[in-house]
Amino acid sequence: MSAKHIETDRGLTSRMFVTGLLLVTLWVAVSFILFAVGLKTIYIVLIMVAAIVGQYWFSDKVALFSMNANIVTPEQEPQLHAMVDRLCALAGMPKPQVGVAESDVPNAFATGRSPKAAVVVVTRGIQRRLPDEELEAVLAHELSHVAHRDVAVMTIASSIGMVAGLVGRMALWGAMFSGGGRNDDEENFFLVEIATWLVSIAIYFVSYLLTLSLSRYRELSADRSGAILIGKPSVLASALVRITGDMSRIPTQDLRKSEGMNAFFFAPAFTKGSAAALLSTHPTLQRRLDQLAQLERDLNG
Repeated sequence: MSAKHIETDRGLTSRMFVTGLLLVTLWVAVSFILFAVGLKTIYIVLIMVAAIVGQYWFSDKVALFSMNANIVTPEQEPQLHAMVDRLCALAGMPKPQVGVAESDVPNAFATGRSPKAAVVVVTRGIQRRLPDEELEAVLAHELSHVAHRDVAVMTIASSIGMVAGLVGRMALWGAMFSGGGRNDDEENFFLVEIATWLVSIAIYFVSYLLTLSLSRYRELSADRSGAILIGKPSVLASALVRITGDMSRIPTQDLRKSEGMNAFFFAPAFTKGSAAALLSTHPTLQRRLDQLAQLERDLNG
């Protein structure tokens, strides 16, 4: 078996770089907001460092906990480990840890701060529904995320939205408790809190749009790289169609439990009529299938 390696996507790399620069700008904006409301510089730095380090080091544990997933050994899941072993050997990349989520929602995701500290997780639902060839194609997609390091970038990128949201809520509570102001000082405080709330909302919205755009491209990139790795784009397309179709038959309460992980899922889990579908972290199914169909034609000459 010759190693193909997972191809470098220069488009994804450039997008991650530009997104990173823009997010740094948003971090500076949040810092100015915190400074303007009277927070000392040392506390601002501590908040920023805690948010980034916390997201970077503990995101995998949070993701596993939220999905009720556990790391599994080769003795517990020999077939699953064999697939990951084969794909990692084919790609010439270090093997990540392997996990299984006790969920009937058919899906998979990758998490972790680096290729050497990554976890690839599949749900019981996807194990039951996909034939081995299609499950391997999904794993190739997730390993592409690990190789591209876009999981860590998405994780860090989400930290600015988390901080902006926290600052916004604190400002809103401050404005509510101030009562609108009964004298000039209280009125000024009220206006500052309202302004802080509005700016925080704007920063949160902009950071969300930036990560949304990056997330959609990274899914197309992982589809392409994963399909090239296994040499069968049509198999990955088949897995996409099967999972998307089965998702509509999953109970709404199960989908709601999983929606928070949509940005990292192989296919998004939307409840019926969910407005979240309008701002999906993934390209449309048709866009993904069209890319895979074109790739199939290219590979077959």
